[in-house]
Amino acid sequence: MLVREVMTRQPVTVTRDTSVKEALCVLERHRISATPVLDRGGHIEGIVSEADLIRDLVQPDPRTHEWPAAHDRTDRPRVVGDVMSTHPVTVGPDTDLAAAVELITTLSIKSLPVVDHQHQVLGVLSRSDIVRVLAHSDDEIERRVDALLAEAGLGDWLVTVSDGEVLLAGPDGSPYRMTARVLAESVPGVIDVQVQR
Repeated sequence: MLVREVMTRQPVTVTRDTSVKEALCVLERHRISATPVLDRGGHIEGIVSEADLIRDLVQPDPRTHEWPAAHDRTDRPRVVGDVMSTHPVTVGPDTDLAAAVELITTLSIKSLPVVDHQHQVLGVLSRSDIVRVLAHSDDEIERRVDALLAEAGLGDWLVTVSDGEVLLAGPDGSPYRMTARVLAESVPGVIDVQVQR
């Protein structure tokens, strides 16, 4: 699978001039944990996450201290540009989903902006996007694999799916075993493919 087959298109974004409060509201309203920061031309300038936005906003509660500390509120971040990460990890639309998952899990991040060669944002790939794809039902996966095989002229192949694992059975001596495997592996939600001998 490729990132473009799974990503969320038309992602929610902000600019560096968006207020911290508005950015917090955007994340909460759309139930997301981070959002790309774009310039006026739609090019990525950074990314801002929940952690970036809340880091300097919550002050100690004076009721929990014998002597409340004096707070200098003048340096509180006001806009996204004050707190955003300016070196976001990104992927392209044709990146292998397995490579994107490796980035997400290795770096412990929740989402990746998807950008083209000019750094224009095309979408966002989130962990929930990946979970949604992997959670497709066996019946749905079977229908999609059947349809792909039929389109490729392999409609005489039998498809069985159990827990996302696909078992393919084709005619004896078929020279299209690798083709059938590759087609089945491209279907969202497929965990593994076995070709019966």
